[in-house]
Amino acid sequence: MKITGDQQLIKKMNKTIVLDTIRQRQPLSRADISAAIGLNKATVSSLVSELIDSQLVTEIGPGESSGGRKPTLLLFNRSAGYAVGIDIRVNDLLAVLVDLEGHVLLEKTVALADFTPDHVVEQIRKTIRQFSKKLPESPYGIVGIGIGVPGLVDDKSRVVSAPNLDWNQVDLYDPLASEFGTNLHIDNEANAGAIGEKLYGAGREAQNLVYLSIGIGIGSGIIVGGELYRGTSNFSGEVGHMTVAENGPLCRCGNRGCWETLASEKALLDRAAKLWNDSHPDLEEIIRLARDGEPRAVQLLNEIGAQLGVGLANLVNILNPELIVIGNRLSLAGDLLQDAMLRTIENRSLSYHRKKSGVAFANLGIRSTALGAASMPITMFLSEPDPVPAQEGNTPAGI
Repeated sequence: MKITGDQQLIKKMNKTIVLDTIRQRQPLSRADISAAIGLNKATVSSLVSELIDSQLVTEIGPGESSGGRKPTLLLFNRSAGYAVGIDIRVNDLLAVLVDLEGHVLLEKTVALADFTPDHVVEQIRKTIRQFSKKLPESPYGIVGIGIGVPGLVDDKSRVVSAPNLDWNQVDLYDPLASEFGTNLHIDNEANAGAIGEKLYGAGREAQNLVYLSIGIGIGSGIIVGGELYRGTSNFSGEVGHMTVAENGPLCRCGNRGCWETLASEKALLDRAAKLWNDSHPDLEEIIRLARDGEPRAVQLLNEIGAQLGVGLANLVNILNPELIVIGNRLSLAGDLLQDAMLRTIENRSLSYHRKKSGVAFANLGIRSTALGAASMPITMFLSEPDPVPAQEGNTPAGI
């Protein structure tokens, strides 16, 4: 019997639902799937057989019997393929190779002395090639690539503006897609970080959260109803330019008292340069000194924590989010910032909103953006339940 286009579409949708159910609830049996999603057992069994043939699902043996024959349990094959996630930062780029459940297999940091787009693209190319040489054997190889950029990215993956990199209208997509295939996703690094913490980190249980990427600047990504919010709100982007001190320091945007001039990593390092006249300690050194009880380091982190709390209190009062997750490099000092930060939030936020909103530091630390970026090609790959296997151990793109 000939299958119509509509029937093929329905079958594809059902197979995607079955695969997603196995991923979310594994291990489970065919009967469990049928009960969970409402498809009859024969349809589920047929779709599961196809997923097993495609090596996206594996059988792991019998489960407990409820009175009859023991059911065969199913697992999602997280090693069927891998994805690359890249976080382009101001001084370097962080790259990770992950399996289809986001577990990190390889990680590399590449210093960037040259921030020109051509040089950055070449470093990304070299890193992906290096990962491909160390890739474990799998049917699908590297299924795609995700990249987080510290700037504004349009819906065609073009970097409209990345001020800290001095980029305007930069096309990363075409030169990379020509070599590595079209399952390539480029987004703002805070958006990617929000996705990373939602899927794998501190935001797993939260449906509505604000992720703050605090490095040289302060950016935000917002999750609403479990999905990334891409609206036009001033809070879905450069929240670092929210004014928190009317007569504060001059910001690169031309205004005074922007939050990032008082609570970012750059603000911390600028103050440290004045405190340590004979040296310029970096963030890691300041954290080490503070843990050792060095008074200047302790006081500096208390001041940054308090300024961090000022902006957080504003976000709590205005957005009333379920959770605010503080990520990027400043999260490395989380325990040293926390007391001053929480005291300020307590003093400045409305009691009702404060009781509804939680604040946490990123579970993934500096990996949030890279892992969130890697999840984007994984999601696309798994939305097509009939993928084409790699040839001779390489990726479909021929890496």
